[in-house]
Amino acid sequence: MIIGLTGSIATGKSTVANRFKEHGIPVVDADLIARQVVEPGTATLQKIKEAFGEDALLADGTMNREEIGRQIFGNEEKRKVLNGIIHPAIRQEMLRQKDVYVAQGEKIVILDIPLLFESKLEHFVEHIVVVGTTPEIQKQRLMARNDFTERQAEERIASQIPITDKMEWADDVIQNDGTLDELYGQVDSLVAEWKQALSE
Repeated sequence: MIIGLTGSIATGKSTVANRFKEHGIPVVDADLIARQVVEPGTATLQKIKEAFGEDALLADGTMNREEIGRQIFGNEEKRKVLNGIIHPAIRQEMLRQKDVYVAQGEKIVILDIPLLFESKLEHFVEHIVVVGTTPEIQKQRLMARNDFTERQAEERIASQIPITDKMEWADDVIQNDGTLDELYGQVDSLVAEWKQALSE
């Protein structure tokens, strides 16, 4: 079973991903891979340097995020160029890691993709789990976690597909508006359900 795990900002997806890991289920993390594919010496970083100039790299050979951010800010064309370099590299590496786990005999592999729906990657997975909460709780968490004003939190949430839509499109929803124990309970019963289905 290839499971897609997604949510929205501040819905608690990372906590759920860690719980899956505690069950011994491998998690392929898109955010982590996004950092790995632009490490010094990678082909992806070389392409970024060619597209954005010498200033795209810092003296230590790492990506100059500030400079790239400056170049793509308000420039849709350059943003597309950057995404066109980075996204294929992330997808390729995600599929590579998934294939390694499958080859090792793992029965369940989770692809943790924050922007699963936004990036239209539903075809990567067989089953989608969305970590959801109410928009109000989402906003409060974001304000507390990132020290955002209410307006900043609302803007960040508005930049993603509404969590209510994602919950409707999911095969399973893990509702994260209660205690940590309640959250873990939902994850645990999903894992039990999957293992049961696979053993039949």
